[in-house]
Amino acid sequence: MTYILLTISVLSVFAIYAFLMRRWLKPKPLAVATGVLLLLTLVFDNLIIATGIVDYDPEKISGIRLGVAPIEDFAYTLVALVLVPSVFNFLRIRL
Repeated sequence: MTYILLTISVLSVFAIYAFLMRRWLKPKPLAVATGVLLLLTLVFDNLIIATGIVDYDPEKISGIRLGVAPIEDFAYTLVALVLVPSVFNFLRIRL
């Protein structure tokens, strides 16, 4: 399986999850957090990949890169932006 297919499938599931959790996801803080985290991901993923700590099989990525980081690498950030606040709110209600 290529990274792009994996990314699309994971983001599809989390798009549905985000829709269901929309009452806990406030748009303005989410937009600010998205900008900050995507910028941090851009900087640090490029550093990690450029130094050779992490590498991707060129046959399995889409070929779209931001710097040296493949676009698929940003899916983890998008998932965290939805999952972390909703889990936090879920646990806050439970406790």
